Amino acid sequence: MLIKKPDGVKSSEITPERHYINRREFIRTASLAGIGLTTASFLPEALVGQDRWPRGKKGPYDTDEEVNSFKEITTYNNFYEFGTDKGDPAEYSGRFKPKPWTVRIDGEVKRAATFNLEDLLKPHKLEDRIYRMRCVEGWSMVIPWRGFPLADLIKRVEPTSRAKFVAFETVYRPEEMPGQKSDVLGWPYVEGLRLDEALNPLTILSVGLYGKELPNQNGAPLRLVVPWKYGFKGIKSIVKIRFVEKQPPTTWNLSAPDEYGFYSNVNPDVDHPRWSQKSERRIGEFFKRKTLPFNGYADQVAHLYAGMDLRKYF
Repeated sequence: MLIKKPDGVKSSEITPERHYINRREFIRTASLAGIGLTTASFLPEALVGQDRWPRGKKGPYDTDEEVNSFKEITTYNNFYEFGTDKGDPAEYSGRFKPKPWTVRIDGEVKRAATFNLEDLLKPHKLEDRIYRMRCVEGWSMVIPWRGFPLADLIKRVEPTSRAKFVAFETVYRPEEMPGQKSDVLGWPYVEGLRLDEALNPLTILSVGLYGKELPNQNGAPLRLVVPWKYGFKGIKSIVKIRFVEKQPPTTWNLSAPDEYGFYSNVNPDVDHPRWSQKSERRIGEFFKRKTLPFNGYADQVAHLYAGMDLRKYF
């Protein structure tokens, strides 16, 4: 399949700042009932009119920053399987069917199997974690995820000594995911982590946000969350997890290797070839803020990259 390089990607795929601000104000002020948005169809009834996640006792991995609203999190998304515009996932994901769902886990493991999602989740205690999330395009959010540590699943399937990396694959259903009918990326979407990154306690498999099941536009029913990396590492709607010996291919690295490296750690000192990464705009805020190394999680993950040239391995 033809993989379109960034120079051939239409300009609408990266939202200009003025358009982002206009859309932000449109979403904030418009009446959901009167403007024909699909938002009301996916807002859980209990959360309509609720702006903020009720904070209880702060967990060991939580940020104490203000959480973005449910509406912000579910109407401004990167999910190219439903379209390249930030509003496309919310608008075009209604036909996607996240149930029933199976996940195949194989490769260099002793307990390869195909799991129904319910069976996959049964042994794992779901946790609520409030993470900063940073997108390569220069915007960020704070999201209350619900999920479980990927490390727990890894221990369950027992990787062999040859397992050095974990590869992930998104479902391929162009009849339900209209973006997959385009050649803007190679499909299905694939991603990967080094095994020690996957085992880090910050890395989770998420099945929900705001205490509810994941909406389709946010990666239902199962997605990866790696908060110290740029958002495109958070592969969505996962159907395959494979343990491998060699570094696996990843979609954006295949599409534009000079712009999207395998590691994709948030590093404000390494600019994207087309824009700076030194600052970011938090969705819901007007002024930019300074971007933190490893998205603010350096204490938890910097040791994973000791001795590595983080400009070379970006």
